[in-house]
Amino acid sequence: MVGLPGAPGVRVAVEGLAVSALKASGPVVVVPAAGRGSRFQGAGHKLGQSLGDAPVLARTLENVIASGLPLVVVTTAELVPIARAVVAARDIVLLPPVGSASREPLGMGYTIACGVHARANAPGWLILPGDMPLVRPETLTAVARTLSQYPVVYPQFRGRRGHPVGFSVELYTELIKLQGDEGARRLLARYPSQALDLDDPGVLIDVDTDGDLERARRLHAGAELEEAPSLGRSA
Repeated sequence: MVGLPGAPGVRVAVEGLAVSALKASGPVVVVPAAGRGSRFQGAGHKLGQSLGDAPVLARTLENVIASGLPLVVVTTAELVPIARAVVAARDIVLLPPVGSASREPLGMGYTIACGVHARANAPGWLILPGDMPLVRPETLTAVARTLSQYPVVYPQFRGRRGHPVGFSVELYTELIKLQGDEGARRLLARYPSQALDLDDPGVLIDVDTDGDLERARRLHAGAELEEAPSLGRSA
């Protein structure tokens, strides 16, 4: 049976095709996960801490996979086993640990640059730090979809900017020049940016400290959000 143009079934089919096209050729989600996590005082790396039945980094990667968008994770040898349990080896970029004897200008900016360079042919990039395991897959999809219309797109919750931050292909040269601990915040100030108001408190929640981890565990377990913590980093 053929549906009439404008009928609900036709609209659903068209929307489904649009989502499939986005996932097949959409922007790449770059997951920086190469920092030391020095503010975390617990035993082991913060990205290896449990959140439910999986480590923090694995949760972040699982949400990206659930969005259907392609990804690349930029990390260190210590965290590769966690990443490999979720993604293919081809989707991992390995860096030396920050503070090691390396000529590379290590830090968040350089990590982002390496991820973008590794997927240079992508039509854009979403930057989602590895310590943000509560960002919903549909948030990633919303940012990716809107990125086709603006140079920079970011989600916000209750008026507060969060992650992931999306950058269009025209900013490739700027992104691969990032170094050290310099994030991409200056690009948000330099280029027109579009905010998306989304009902996702996860866009503000990163795991930097022991307290952040406990808060994330409560939220992951279904506790109500009382007040979203401030975002502790730039893009």
